[in-house]
Amino acid sequence: MMQKELKKIYAIINPISGIGSKDRIQEVISSRCISKGITVNIVHTEYAGHATDLTKRAIADDADCVIAVGGDGTINEIARNLLHSDVVLGIIPKGSGNGLARELNIPMDVRSSLDVVFSNHVSVIDACKANDNIFFCTCGVGFDAAISVEFAKEKRRGSLTYVKDIVEKYLDYKPEVYELHINDDTLTEQAFLIACANASQYGNNAYIAPNADISDGKIDVTILSSFNTLDIGPLAIQLFSKTIDKNSKIKTYRTGKARIVRQKEGVMNIDGEPVMTTKDIEVSVISSSLKVFTPTNLTFAEDVQRRINEIYGFFEDRLPRLK
Repeated sequence: MMQKELKKIYAIINPISGIGSKDRIQEVISSRCISKGITVNIVHTEYAGHATDLTKRAIADDADCVIAVGGDGTINEIARNLLHSDVVLGIIPKGSGNGLARELNIPMDVRSSLDVVFSNHVSVIDACKANDNIFFCTCGVGFDAAISVEFAKEKRRGSLTYVKDIVEKYLDYKPEVYELHINDDTLTEQAFLIACANASQYGNNAYIAPNADISDGKIDVTILSSFNTLDIGPLAIQLFSKTIDKNSKIKTYRTGKARIVRQKEGVMNIDGEPVMTTKDIEVSVISSSLKVFTPTNLTFAEDVQRRINEIYGFFEDRLPRLK
């Protein structure tokens, strides 16, 4: 879309987000920036909300880019403080789901995701708001909100933990009745979950809204009705094969804003994080509000090389370095 000249970068690392070697990541960021003549400040979050303070410091210090190193929660906290600014978000995904990075086709390894930043290719994407909470991928109520509560309690995060939480919570979860106001229509639904999607996926390539476009100024509202155990297999396959919208238990509506009214206050899922809120939830789009570094279109050879780099980076982050 457009390019950004890089002179000063802030890299904000969440050291408790489950990333591999934070020292190694810091070393790679520092050496790569120095080699390109870019001033870099590398800082670490130390408490909840610290990323907000560090991002505001970067903006005040006239940074051209803030690189978020961590999971979707860290990226959300940094990105929401960059809305409507000229500071561009860079992403080094080091979380359990990496929903926004995957949505934007950002590589999972450090070197390749840094290459995206240095390519200077900037896209402008939408953000969304659920009451006073900003999100970039999805917000939801129902089962996915309940899972976000369980997942937040886990000491170890990852796909296996997520699957475990889903199986355990499914056994005692009861669908709820919701009133929805969408496109001037009022609907009453008994739903297993309702997801409001700015992006097409939750993370880990689980596509809850396969046709959602993060830059179209719209939200895709996905309603999953009650289902039985025989439906679980097909739903799971369709979720990861980007075809869940074909399932008869799914209804999808595209809108600029929506209102969800449930029977009582409770938790909603905001980009994978549980947030308590009122029973009445207003969801809206903040169009074209965030600048972010994204990959250019890759040739086949470049795509193969990127995947090789991801595999290399995966093992490099997990194995001790050889002296």
